[in-house]
Amino acid sequence: MAVCPEQGVRITCVHDGDTFIIDRERIRLMDIDTPEMEAQCASESRLAVRARDRLVAILNSEQFVVHRDGQERYGRTLAVVANSRGSVGDQLVSEGLARTWSG
Repeated sequence: MAVCPEQGVRITCVHDGDTFIIDRERIRLMDIDTPEMEAQCASESRLAVRARDRLVAILNSEQFVVHRDGQERYGRTLAVVANSRGSVGDQLVSEGLARTWSG
């Protein structure tokens, strides 16, 4: 289930810990992987919710830049997203909510 903040905030919708939508463009953070929201394991599902909620908080906390790098097989734009603290993906990894991913 995607989290779609109230009107007036920057991010339209965060699908999970590594995918969000902005201006109708689906962005896949290309430098990380997070647990799937529909995981069969309860602990993985809880971690998926935490990763998604943290991505919402990070993206809405300050300005960020999207460095696009093509599309993947599901049509999402692959990108590294950075704010004043660096890669958003690296931030999620350092918090134990994601692992590094290279496709």
